[in-house]
Amino acid sequence: MEINGRILWADDEIDLLKPHILFLKQKGYDVTTVNNGADALDRVEAEKFDLVILDENMPGISGLEALSQIKQVQPDVPVIMITKSEEENIMNQAIGNKIADYLIKPVNPNQILMSLKKNLHSSSLVSQQATSDYQQEFRRIGQLIDESDSIEDWYELYRKLVFWEMELSQTETNLDELLIMQKNEANAAFCKYVKRNYEDWMSSDEHPMMSHEVFKKKVFPLLDEGEKVFFILIDNFRLDQWRIIKPILAEYFNIDEDLYTSILPTATQYARNAIFSGLMPAQIEKMFPELWVDEESEQGKNINESPLIQTQLDRFRKRYRFSYNKIYETSFGEKLIRDFANFKDYDLNVIVFNFIDMLSHARTESKMIRELASTNAAYRSLTESWFRHSSAIELLRRIAESGARVVLTTDHGTIRCDNPIKIVGDKNTNTNLRYKLGKNLGYNEKQVFEIKRPDRCGLPSPNLSTAYVFATNRDFFAYPNNYNYYVQYYKDTFQHGGISMEEMLVPIITMQPK
Repeated sequence: MEINGRILWADDEIDLLKPHILFLKQKGYDVTTVNNGADALDRVEAEKFDLVILDENMPGISGLEALSQIKQVQPDVPVIMITKSEEENIMNQAIGNKIADYLIKPVNPNQILMSLKKNLHSSSLVSQQATSDYQQEFRRIGQLIDESDSIEDWYELYRKLVFWEMELSQTETNLDELLIMQKNEANAAFCKYVKRNYEDWMSSDEHPMMSHEVFKKKVFPLLDEGEKVFFILIDNFRLDQWRIIKPILAEYFNIDEDLYTSILPTATQYARNAIFSGLMPAQIEKMFPELWVDEESEQGKNINESPLIQTQLDRFRKRYRFSYNKIYETSFGEKLIRDFANFKDYDLNVIVFNFIDMLSHARTESKMIRELASTNAAYRSLTESWFRHSSAIELLRRIAESGARVVLTTDHGTIRCDNPIKIVGDKNTNTNLRYKLGKNLGYNEKQVFEIKRPDRCGLPSPNLSTAYVFATNRDFFAYPNNYNYYVQYYKDTFQHGGISMEEMLVPIITMQPK
């Protein structure tokens, strides 16, 4: 019989537990028994065990004392504590010493078996279940890809794909490649959906909530109800990255998760300025030319965010006072925390975090960062690590304590690109790898989404013959000159500006303090 694990069981009444031990041996466990804490320590020092079961109330060295010393010898071995006592201080000490489980006597054999499975076999059992569940869901997801014909259908499909991407990344299955193929298929269908509908969205009331409507639909209603509101924008933030930090925030907030659709281009200059102004880019350029920054300008593309917010408040006749802060580095966030009391003077506090955008750019430019974020799972892990150790979590904890509401979102997501497609442009063509605009662009029309009448899609036209061209799915644009070098440098980097579920279908979260 295959051995499921080596178990050490220490109990001063071990002879009375022979039926339990026989049961575990029949289930494939190699069980070593001792009747005191000292012998348990000797065995742990001499042999390697997969799990230790300790009786809390033993003569001589108590279970708690043995637990502490065992953890010094084998810190990673899981320990199950069994006790007659339900005293809180004993539980606290055991939990403080990082026990794996805590059982109250009398225990039956199935309780012990359940605890062993949980602590020794949970990953393999979870993997088996995940494999079975995804195989059942595979066909349903395929049907959704074929049948999705509304933005709500695409939201549902994208949520499912993100769920399974995260679920399978935490398990040892062989389904990752299958999911990637299915995700690519979904993105290809989504890009066709956007091509068919995007221009109509601009002229119809029947369209998804988009960037320029975020304040109108999510922020102003809360302010009008008399709430203090923090609007927090994390640049370049995807649904999977939100899901990885969601459990951290669930401790402080009740969370309402939703999605909205970013405008094109899914780039900061366009999408974020649309959020803060409540206008499409062409409208910003026409109504507030002094606040619009052209592609060719050497100025930062988001230097006018605070004035744009004021124009939106004025246009909707909202007399709310607001603050605006952008956090590029740790010291900025720490200063906001020190000065947190100042936020109470404002009805609306807008805070922009630029870390993830900086991370995506650093990943392109730095070999070390590229190694650290080599996959989507690793990219999520870096996001979680940043969030746990940044000023963002402390700032949100303070907000929860203050009782204010939070709207947390992003301007666009990002996608890992691995398929170069050729494009020709003149020296004035913009540098983004996922969209191009210009008057003399050369490309294969079948490979892109082209907008030849930018005015119909709310986009500025620097010249009468300006066209916008968008990469789809996992494509990125490369120039014929130095093509091989260019492709090698940018392949497998995270980019934004084009059409994909990851870039366009982005989280918008409303949170109320608990």
